[in-house]
Amino acid sequence: MKYVIIGNGAAGTAAAAGIRKIDNESEIIIASDEAYPFYSRIRLIDYLAGETDEKGLVIYKDEWYEKNGIKLLLNTAVSGIDNNKKEIIIPSGGRLKYDKLLIATGGVSFVPPIPGADKKGVFTLRTLKDAIEIKNYAEQVKKVVLIGGGVLGLEAGNSLRKTGHSVAVVEFFPRLLPRQMDREGAEILTSQLVGMGFSFYLGAKTKEIFGDDKVRGVRLEDGTIIDCDMVIISAGVRADSELADESGIKCGKGVPVNDRMETEIQDVYAAGDVAEHKGICYGIWPAAEEQGKIAGVNMAGGNAVYGGTTPSNILKVAGIQLIASGDIDAEGKLESIVKKNKESFLYKKLVLKDNTITGCILYGDLSGWKKIKSSIDKKRDIGPIRQELEKWNLEVL
Repeated sequence: MKYVIIGNGAAGTAAAAGIRKIDNESEIIIASDEAYPFYSRIRLIDYLAGETDEKGLVIYKDEWYEKNGIKLLLNTAVSGIDNNKKEIIIPSGGRLKYDKLLIATGGVSFVPPIPGADKKGVFTLRTLKDAIEIKNYAEQVKKVVLIGGGVLGLEAGNSLRKTGHSVAVVEFFPRLLPRQMDREGAEILTSQLVGMGFSFYLGAKTKEIFGDDKVRGVRLEDGTIIDCDMVIISAGVRADSELADESGIKCGKGVPVNDRMETEIQDVYAAGDVAEHKGICYGIWPAAEEQGKIAGVNMAGGNAVYGGTTPSNILKVAGIQLIASGDIDAEGKLESIVKKNKESFLYKKLVLKDNTITGCILYGDLSGWKKIKSSIDKKRDIGPIRQELEKWNLEVL
């Protein structure tokens, strides 16, 4: 048996480990278009802040691959998949045969069609290569604009703030973190970040990035001009499904898979940010890791089933801890129990439906998170303890 995995992120690496637990002998090859072994994308912001180096980001060093008998091909961008011959095509023009194939190509940064987005000084942050380029360029400039007020953008901005840069954020939505925060929570977060030195343009749309060959500023739709030397676009991630699509797999948001992480092509699996399971591309590390593990087990002849992942984000936004899990009810259509303190930058919310907790936001105080998550996962009836929860006594969970 010969296993080939395209992609060396959380899903691809978990799959290789899953295969090896069942099959000790067969060949496993991982082809990665990056120059580094498996590293933490989550900690790229630490690299930008100068708090770690490239080696400090690496999770599995060369010894791990050697110990597990896994052949890692770095700087190897797969250019095609031949399903009929069961081969992948690599840059040298060579071909690698497989018996079982996993597509774990992850995601790519989405860049909106903004005039000037191709100018020197405009970046996205997804890979270590991106982070290195941003860090090197940032050493020559002082004023940075972030287009997008999501988690990654704010984290990148905070890292650059730590290194002495002024940071302005342009967000299309009327609030920050629209996927993780409701209006009240986002107001408290924004207030805290302003106090740290950020400036914000909310409910704003970028009309163009201007300058000659280099960035000189950003012009908004309402005519506002923000002077800057550097722009980081953080407008979300899309599944990198081009390779799968060209191989004949009918892709939607991502590469459709069943509960065993199998695609419509026999012996071809997909996992991680590129995979679409029951209409969902999760785009979060825990889901990628779990999907990779399940794909690996099944590729090696096992029988594992993926039942989905509760969307839970445990985040550090500009050094401030935040958890958003399940349905945060951003539009305020459901019942909720809220505790907030604007002065101490505290916001906690339990979202309720049919006497169960269906989601939560914990900002500034993460205590009780494990009990809340367990209640969400188990769909626990909280009717008998509702009064205690109203007092935020989480010990009753």
